[in-house]
Amino acid sequence: MNVVRERKNRMSRIVFQMATLTGILALIILLFSIINEAFGYVIIVNEKSPEEIYDPEKNLADASKEDLIALLEEHISRGLMRKLKFDQSFDERSRENVLKLVSEEVINPRIVESWSLSDSLLRRDNVLETLETDYPKGTLEFRSWLSPGFITDPQSSIPEQTGIITALFGSLLLLVIALMVAFPLGVGSAIYLEEYAKPNKLNSLIQLNIYNLAGIPSIIYGMLGLTIFVRFMEPITSGKIFNAGINSTANGRTVLSAGMTLGLLILPIIIINAQEAIRGVPKSLKFSSYGLGATKWQTIWHHIIPYSMDRILTGTILAVSRALGETAPLIVVGASTFVSRKPTSVFSKFTALPIQIYQWTARPQPEFRKVAAAAIIVLLVLLLTMNAGAIILRNHQNKKRKGTC
Repeated sequence: MNVVRERKNRMSRIVFQMATLTGILALIILLFSIINEAFGYVIIVNEKSPEEIYDPEKNLADASKEDLIALLEEHISRGLMRKLKFDQSFDERSRENVLKLVSEEVINPRIVESWSLSDSLLRRDNVLETLETDYPKGTLEFRSWLSPGFITDPQSSIPEQTGIITALFGSLLLLVIALMVAFPLGVGSAIYLEEYAKPNKLNSLIQLNIYNLAGIPSIIYGMLGLTIFVRFMEPITSGKIFNAGINSTANGRTVLSAGMTLGLLILPIIIINAQEAIRGVPKSLKFSSYGLGATKWQTIWHHIIPYSMDRILTGTILAVSRALGETAPLIVVGASTFVSRKPTSVFSKFTALPIQIYQWTARPQPEFRKVAAAAIIVLLVLLLTMNAGAIILRNHQNKKRKGTC
C-alpha cells in the first residue's frame, strides 16, 4: 500500500514539475518574441537631405530657431503649417522642438526596411547586402523601438514617429476612475456581507451571484457599460449636464464611461478578496474588542479593517492589474483607435494601451508590429510595477500590524 502511495506521489510530483517547466518555457518564448521585435537594424532613407534644404557649409543642428521656422514655411504646405501653429504656437516652442519638426516634416526620414533582433545579430551580412544593393543612399542603424521619445510622443500614422503618451495617460486615468468606483463599493459590500448580513436565502443568492459575476467574460461588462453609461447616462457621462464637453463628439463614449465599466468589471473580484481578508481576522480580536465595550462599527473600523487591509490592498491591486490589460469592454464602450491628444477631462475621448497595441498589430506595415512590441514591454513593466507595489504594501501593512500588536 505504501509502495502504491509513494508511486502516486512521485507521479504527481513529476506532473507538477512538467507543468511548471512548460509554463516557464512558454513565458520565456513570449518574452523572447516581444524583445526580438522591439530591437533590430533598420534602413533609413531621407526624402530630402539636410544639404538640399540648408547651407551645405553649415550644420542644420546649429541653425537658429528663426531659420528653422523659415525652412518649415518654405517646404511644407500652408495647411500643415496652420495645423502646427494651432497645436502649439511657435513662440512657445523651443528651438529643439522646431528642429524636430524640420526633421520629421521636411527631411522626412523613412524606415524602408527593418529586421528583428535575431536577424540583426545572425544575418548581418544579408542586412549589409540589402543596404548596398537596394538602398545605396540609405543609412543603417540599430534601433530600439522602446525609447524616451516613444514614451513621450503622441500617436502618429508614421511608425518611427509614433508614441504612446496618449494611450498611457488614458490607461492610467481609466484605472483611477475604476479604482474610485470599485474600491469603496467592494470593501463596503464585503464588510456588510461578512459582518452585518444574516445567513438567509437572499444573502446566499447575493453571494452566489457575486462569485458568478467574477467569472463572466469581460465583453459582457462592455455591453452593460454601453447600455447604462454610454446610452442611458449619456447626459452625465458626456458632460452635457455639467455644461462640459458640449463641443465634444464623444456622445457618452468618454473616459468616465470606460472607467466606470472597468470598475464594474473588477468589483466582484474586490468583494471576494476583501471578504476572504475579513474572514481571516481572528475571532479572538473581535471578541476582545467587544469585551472592552466597543461597538460593532468601532470594532470594524479600528480592528478588522486595519488587520485585513494588507490583503484587501493586495487583492485590489491585482484586480486593477487585470483591468489594465482589458481590451474588449473598452472597444464596446467606444475607445478610439487614433487619439493624438491626451484626455483633458473625464469627458474626453480616450484610448488605452491594449487598444493601441491591438490597432498597431492590425496594420500591414511590419514596423508597426515592432512598435506594438515596444508598447507591450511598457504594459508589462506597468503590470510588474503594480504587482510589486502590492507586495510592498502587504509587507508594510504586516510590519505595521505586528508593531501595534
